[in-house]
Amino acid sequence: MALESVGDLALNLILSKLEPEDTAKSSCVSKKLRSSASEETLWSRFCADELGLSQPIDPLGNPTPSFKICYQIWRKEFCIYPWSLVKRVRRCWDRLRSWLAVNFPEAGATLRKGATEDDIKELENALKVKLPLPTRVLYRFVDGQEFHGKDYITSVFGCPLGLIGGYIFYDQCVNVYMLPLRQVILETREIRRELHFPGKSKYVAVACSSTVDEKFFFLNCFNGQLYVGTQNLPHYGEMIPCVPDELIRSVHDCNGDQQQDATLLWLEEHVRRLESGIIKLCEYGNIKCISLFPEETPLCSTAITNGVKVRASAVFVPENANLKNDQEKYLFAYLIRMSLLPEGCIVNGMSFSSCQLHWRHWIIRANDTVTSDVNAEAVIGKFPLLKPGEEEFVYESCTPLTSSTGSVEGSFTFVPGRLTEPEGSSFEVAVARFPLQRPDYIF
Repeated sequence: MALESVGDLALNLILSKLEPEDTAKSSCVSKKLRSSASEETLWSRFCADELGLSQPIDPLGNPTPSFKICYQIWRKEFCIYPWSLVKRVRRCWDRLRSWLAVNFPEAGATLRKGATEDDIKELENALKVKLPLPTRVLYRFVDGQEFHGKDYITSVFGCPLGLIGGYIFYDQCVNVYMLPLRQVILETREIRRELHFPGKSKYVAVACSSTVDEKFFFLNCFNGQLYVGTQNLPHYGEMIPCVPDELIRSVHDCNGDQQQDATLLWLEEHVRRLESGIIKLCEYGNIKCISLFPEETPLCSTAITNGVKVRASAVFVPENANLKNDQEKYLFAYLIRMSLLPEGCIVNGMSFSSCQLHWRHWIIRANDTVTSDVNAEAVIGKFPLLKPGEEEFVYESCTPLTSSTGSVEGSFTFVPGRLTEPEGSSFEVAVARFPLQRPDYIF
C-alpha cells in the first residue's frame, strides 16, 4: 500500500506509537508525513505523557505558540541531561505539587521557580563541588523554598511550611524545608567554618529545620549520598546516611538512564509516603504542618478496648542520636492518640458517656530485651477525659534506645465517668505494640 493512500487518522495513530524523536525524523520522509507529524494533538499527547503538561508552556511557565514548539524548547533547555532523568524529576515535583495543592497549598506557595544553569554553576564555583546530576535537575525545576514574613510563627515552630515536615515532643520542635541555592551557599560556608570541614569538603547543606532546634541534611557531592547530622555533628562531624547505599548509582554519568542520587530517592520516597497517607498534615492549634509520625500499619498500631481507641507510632530522631554512647545511642519520639468511639465506653455490658485516664504502664524493648517497665500516673502530667465525638487526645514523648530496633507496648487504666466521680470499676485499655526502628529512609 502506498503511503499516500494511508488515511490521516491511521497515520496519526501510527505516529503516536513512536517516540517523539522518531516522529520528528519521520517528517523528513514526505510532505504527508510532515503534515501528520506536526499535528497538535500528537505533540500535546507527547507533552502530557512525558512532561505532564496540559498547556504549551516553557520551563519558566511562559506560553509557547504550539505543543510541538513547547516540546522542542523543553528538550533544548535540558539537552545536557539524560531525558529519562528529566522526565522522572518532573514527575516527582508534579506529584508533590498535586499533593500540596489539595492538602497544603500554603507550603506549595513557598516553592521557588527553577534555577538556571548559571545559578548552579555559581554554587559549584563558590563551594568547589560538582553537584550530582539528579540534584542538578531537581534544582532546575524547583529552587528550594522561600519564606516570607507572614509565613513565620513567632514561637518555637519557626516556619511550619517545610516540605519535609517534622515533629514536636517535649520542648523540641523540628520542621525541615528545602534550601534554595543561595542559602545552600551561605549555610554550607558557615557550617564549614564552624565545624572545621576541609576547604575542599564534598558536603553541601541542602535541607534544614527552620526552628531553633537544629537539624541539617548534607549531600555528598562525590558519591551522591544524603546525610543527616547527629548530636555529635558539632564535635566529631558525625552523620548518618539517609538512603540505602545500594540504590545510589551513576550520579555523574550523563550516559544511560540509571542515574539516581540520594536526594532524588529521598524526595520520591517522601512523596510516596504523603500520597499513601503514611504521613499526613497535622494541626497544633491554628498551626498546620507535615508530621513525620506514621499514620498507617505496620508502623502505626491500633487497639480498641471497651470503646477506647488508642493509636501509637514512633519516629527516629537522628539529630539527637549519639553513636558514641552505647547506653543511649538512638532516640525515638512517639505519638499516642486516644479517643472514645461514638457508642461510648462499654464496661461489663454497661455504657458510659465518658471515661478518664488514671494510670499508664509501658514496656520498652531494645531488640527483644526489656529495657524499661514503667508504671505511673497520668501522661505528661495530664489525665485526659474522653467523650464520644470529641477529637483525639494526642501527646508526644520520647525514649532513648541502645539498639536501632525495638518496640513499645503497654496499657492505660481508665475509670468510667471521672476520677473525682467514678461511675464504675476501672479497666485496662491496650496499647498495641508499635515499632521503634532506624528506617532505611531517614527524614
